[in-house]
Amino acid sequence: MDTTAPRTVVALGLEGSANKLGIGIVKHVYPSGISSDGELSPEYIELANVRDTYNPPAGEGFLPRDVAAHHRSTIIALVRQAFEEAKIGPQDLDCICYTKGPGMGAPLQSVALVARTLSQIWDVPLVGVNHCVGHIEMGRAITGAQNPVVLYVSGGNTQVIAYSQQTYRIFGETLDIAIGNCLDRFARVLMLPNDPSPGYNIEQYAKRGSKFIELPYTVKGMDVSFSGILSFIEKLAKTEPDKYSPEDLCYSLQENMFAMLVEITERAMAHIGATEVLVVGGVGCNVRLQEMMGQMAQERGGKVFATDMRYCIDNGIMIAQAGALAFARDFTTSIEDSWITQRFRTDQVHVEWRV
Repeated sequence: MDTTAPRTVVALGLEGSANKLGIGIVKHVYPSGISSDGELSPEYIELANVRDTYNPPAGEGFLPRDVAAHHRSTIIALVRQAFEEAKIGPQDLDCICYTKGPGMGAPLQSVALVARTLSQIWDVPLVGVNHCVGHIEMGRAITGAQNPVVLYVSGGNTQVIAYSQQTYRIFGETLDIAIGNCLDRFARVLMLPNDPSPGYNIEQYAKRGSKFIELPYTVKGMDVSFSGILSFIEKLAKTEPDKYSPEDLCYSLQENMFAMLVEITERAMAHIGATEVLVVGGVGCNVRLQEMMGQMAQERGGKVFATDMRYCIDNGIMIAQAGALAFARDFTTSIEDSWITQRFRTDQVHVEWRV
């Protein structure tokens, strides 16, 4: 499509890859139209961003079937709430965007079912979105970061990413569990509440810690490993509770793992000559991680970009954001192809809206 006539794209985004169910509506404005080449840089207008979270009891994780049941029981009311906040109706939508993956199978399937149903009822095109790319595009839109090294840290993912030739390329990643999963599982050992999130509660405990306990530090080239660290600190917490306080354990766990992330992120910056770091994903809300990353970036003459809990935690508007960009490049997902996948890597997406 190549026109100089002004154009807008209004997208509904549905996110439910884990225990957060998010519905968002975004409006992109192209005052000079959408050119067939060049990078898309629309005016971003947030119309709605609502969310509901499934929280199991303290000491328990969330099972896919329970999360899926939560999403099924909540999603219709949440979609209505989003439309009320946006003050628009289905007739105003250009596309409906949903998380295709990665994530937990049953919750993904529940949300995808609603997305394809609404697409057919309202006769609005469907756009399948990579969850990780949604985080990146949301971070770019909110912070204004131009071409950063991206640190993507969440309950299911840990990746260092940089953009090149219409692909978000993975420079390094976890070899086993994600950092958010490590934090969540240790929070269960300490019986910390799941509300608002296990990682947040670990962060609060860490602020009161002062004694650093030496833990395994596992960096292998550009990759990291967290499973051994978790096993080690779990043993300390269970076998020597009088020697190590929960506050000191949380403090040490954060400092150790965040230092690993700073190391591999700095190495990626040096490799490509970047001066910006964008931290996205739920763990990216952690203030201490932002501080450590900011200090490293400052020493390199650079800057760190991060978002608050509205955008770093899984949300619907990030799916709408990435989906709207793809839709502007004429990408849609047919009903036949509207399946979900638990394995959908960041570098499998053709980022056609960038040059």
